[in-house]
Amino acid sequence: MNTIPRLHFAHLPTPIEELPRLSDLLAGPRILVKRDDQTGLAFGGNKTRKLEFLVAEAIEQGAKTLISGGALQSNHCRQTAAAAAKYGLDCVLVLNGEMSDKPSANLLLDQLFGAEVIAIPDRKERDRMLQETFDKAVTDGRKPYLVPYGGSSPTGALGYAFAMEELMEQMRTPSFLKTRSSELGGLVDWIVFGTSSGGTHAGLVLGQRVFGFKGKVLGISIDESEEWLKSHVSKLASEASERLGERIEFESAEVSANADYCKAGYGVLTEAEREAVNLFAKYEGLLLDPVYTGRAAAGMIDLIRKGFFKKDETILFWHTGGQPALFAEKYANKI
Repeated sequence: MNTIPRLHFAHLPTPIEELPRLSDLLAGPRILVKRDDQTGLAFGGNKTRKLEFLVAEAIEQGAKTLISGGALQSNHCRQTAAAAAKYGLDCVLVLNGEMSDKPSANLLLDQLFGAEVIAIPDRKERDRMLQETFDKAVTDGRKPYLVPYGGSSPTGALGYAFAMEELMEQMRTPSFLKTRSSELGGLVDWIVFGTSSGGTHAGLVLGQRVFGFKGKVLGISIDESEEWLKSHVSKLASEASERLGERIEFESAEVSANADYCKAGYGVLTEAEREAVNLFAKYEGLLLDPVYTGRAAAGMIDLIRKGFFKKDETILFWHTGGQPALFAEKYANKI
């Protein structure tokens, strides 16, 4: 396997916990949670794993400025801004959404980390503005590195390929686990998580192949079609494999995605997300966010109720963070 530039600032391995009360409530399969909301950087989240590789690549290329984009309450941008601050880099964020006179949640944190925020109202203009911002930074001699949306590039996807290796090690070593029982007690049959820009998804698919995970990897779409996810994730996993060594060609049929729960649109809070957030909080003392983990958990809960998973199976819900969004003006007092 190739040696790949990587920084080490995530708090790893993240713990695995059992959710017995939620499992009992749903009368379905056993549910575990992988706590990537505890990766440590700026309230944690899944982007921290990706940024270990992305920021290392940026520094190796001599970059002085990280540039990225996303929604106004982007978890990815919050962690990118924090990583830039940690390593003495400038950070420019192009965010789409309506700015408030009183920044809250992730946007407030972006500003605390010293990021320069360029706000645009229309998401359709984001790509153009991001490119213009990058080109201007080049002209101004700021030596920019463009961090892709969600950190979802072949380099960023490596974060979750190695996360799968971490999971496999935890399953072999019960002392790593923080569960109510003394050991995991069998294999994980399903990994369930939220998928959007595809980097986490592609990394898990690649890691599944490379490190021999025998269960199934199911992404619950936050905002993309099943067709797009299967095509994009398989391509991204194939490209990421080249970073490790010989290319592995993934087919779209090897990618499992469910897009039944994103019809309301990105960031639109429905009763399903509201119920999921409340159930996790009330029965397990565990906080989800209203956009990503809330939607992914809502999909998992509905699939359990429909009998999609067998009652004797074990589901690992991969918690990708995002809880600061609970305090965003858009969602406060609506959960």
